[in-house]
Amino acid sequence: MSIEKCRLVDVPKISNPSGNLTFIEGGRHIPFEIKRVYYLYDVPGGAERGGHAHKALHQLIIAMSGSFDILLDDGYQRKSYHMNRSYYGLYLCPMVWREINNFSSGAVCLALASAPYDESDYIRNYDVFIAAARTNP
Repeated sequence: MSIEKCRLVDVPKISNPSGNLTFIEGGRHIPFEIKRVYYLYDVPGGAERGGHAHKALHQLIIAMSGSFDILLDDGYQRKSYHMNRSYYGLYLCPMVWREINNFSSGAVCLALASAPYDESDYIRNYDVFIAAARTNP
């Protein structure tokens, strides 16, 4: 896959003087059914998360609060996104290396995933990822 298939996705935002509401429906707003939801929070200053790729998993990453940066790498090119709004997310397709860093104080990173946790779907070594990405473009 390539990072060109990764993209920002606007999700519905219903504005109201008493507070905004956003909802996401799998298969409608994002190109997969949601099978798992998790979130990162209390990330210490200077810490990085991610540092892996997935063989088959699709994800949508949203900054629910605060901000952070996501660096994507498909083995040929890199692209960075600054995430700081809760009404858009970054769609990540399989076989894209991701690194998440530059977390602001109080940042909350929500991830919607297409499958339950499966350690065998992870590629945690960058050199192994590069070899796999370049033999399977």
